[in-house]
Amino acid sequence: MSKTADIRLPDPSRWKALAFIALAQLMVVLDATIVNIALPHAQTDLGITDANKQWVITAYALAFGGLLLFGGRIADLWGRKRTFVVGLIGFALASALGGAAQNQGMLFGSRALQGVFGALLAPAALSLLAVMFTDAKERAKAFGIYGAIAGGGGAVGLILGGLLTQTLNWRWTFFVNIPFAIVAAAGAYFVIREPAGSRNRSPLDIPGVVLSALGLVSLVYGFTRAESAGWSDALTVGSFVAAGVLLLAFVLVESKVASPLLPLRVVMDRNRGGVYLSLGLAVIAMFGLFLFLTYYLQVVKGYSPIKTGFAFMPMIAGMITGSTQIGARLMTRIPARTLMGPGFLTAAVGMLLLTRLDIDTSYAAVILPGQLLLGLGMGTAFMPAMSLATHGVEARDAGVASAMVNTSQQVGGAIGTALLNTIAASAATAYATSHAALGAKDPELLKLQAMVHGFTGAIWWAVGILVVAAAIALAFVNAGRPMPGTPASGGSGSASGEADGVEDELRVPVVAH
Repeated sequence: MSKTADIRLPDPSRWKALAFIALAQLMVVLDATIVNIALPHAQTDLGITDANKQWVITAYALAFGGLLLFGGRIADLWGRKRTFVVGLIGFALASALGGAAQNQGMLFGSRALQGVFGALLAPAALSLLAVMFTDAKERAKAFGIYGAIAGGGGAVGLILGGLLTQTLNWRWTFFVNIPFAIVAAAGAYFVIREPAGSRNRSPLDIPGVVLSALGLVSLVYGFTRAESAGWSDALTVGSFVAAGVLLLAFVLVESKVASPLLPLRVVMDRNRGGVYLSLGLAVIAMFGLFLFLTYYLQVVKGYSPIKTGFAFMPMIAGMITGSTQIGARLMTRIPARTLMGPGFLTAAVGMLLLTRLDIDTSYAAVILPGQLLLGLGMGTAFMPAMSLATHGVEARDAGVASAMVNTSQQVGGAIGTALLNTIAASAATAYATSHAALGAKDPELLKLQAMVHGFTGAIWWAVGILVVAAAIALAFVNAGRPMPGTPASGGSGSASGEADGVEDELRVPVVAH
């Protein structure tokens, strides 16, 4: 492609556009957790069985996780602005359907539809940022805001879910999306101007779409199934085997076709590969913790839904500070790995504090500082990760590169919830059985002690996962400071991983080729 488009002036409305992109991203991220607190009320109202209640969460995760790569490619092909607006309108309609649900089928269907339109919306939002913010310092600020929302949106969802459920009713956890979506869609339509010549009009890779969607759905379903039915369940094992076969076939197809859904150059770049992997691992640790802390505060401590939501405020404050005050300020001065590695390690220290949870643990002494450190570390690491994931990539691949960030987060979230919850349940059962045999007197107290023991056992695993994420970031993410300079000559990055070559390429902000 011609490089004349590289020398364009920055879009004068880019900061207004960021406000609407950020609003849409907040809506998508908080929707992963907002229904968690409302779920018991919805279950009672609609008569959903215990066996089926997981589908309120799973239907969203399966559709969203399975279709993200397809959504990213549609954004590149169809235009990011158009995909973004269509995704927002569809998300609003799906939310209205969920809020008006009269039975469990209607609710599950609306959640799946939210996932479908979320898969269009999320990669379009991130790739719009990638092609609109080309100055290194401005890019750092924009991705600082985006990173804070991407990381802290889940906790915001818990607060909003508690407020709406307690003051109105569970249906408002769906209806609240409608004004979000309308404002973001109207703003995007009038404000966003997508850079010319940045679309990828090559034919759609249908085999890649089918294989990636089925492979990711099988993987996410395997982990969610393991949570309820166990790791040795035939369907759980079958799902993992199917996911392995389908995703391997997907990689083989992508290496052969002329216009792949996921050009392997996007993930084979050492920096981007390191970002996707470390980010996915960090999200595994974080989403598992959301679940444990929500249960701990409500069941063990007896907090109300609203109080539980607000108890997550230190994590949000830490995320915003880490993302906008540390990450954004240092990103143009030091290599990304020196923010990501220490960021994940700081989060691990916060997680380590939370392994001290007990029945009578003080919120102020343990939970508050643990959350602050966790948020601060995650915010510091997320911001350069989000930026680097689309940095140096060709404009025609921006949607797919953005979709991979969302895919690593979504799959990480599903794995984290299932894996850590299963570990916690096994540890709790073992604790209860052994202490009952030793003659524990109070069964209610024993139940709570076993639950907390299970949580702390799983949180130790989360600490280890964050340390591994830090090691991967330090070992693989090899980017130098993103300084202004001459445009990168290609979008494929340096698969060779030569430090100097990578630094040269990644000193430049993303440009539209």
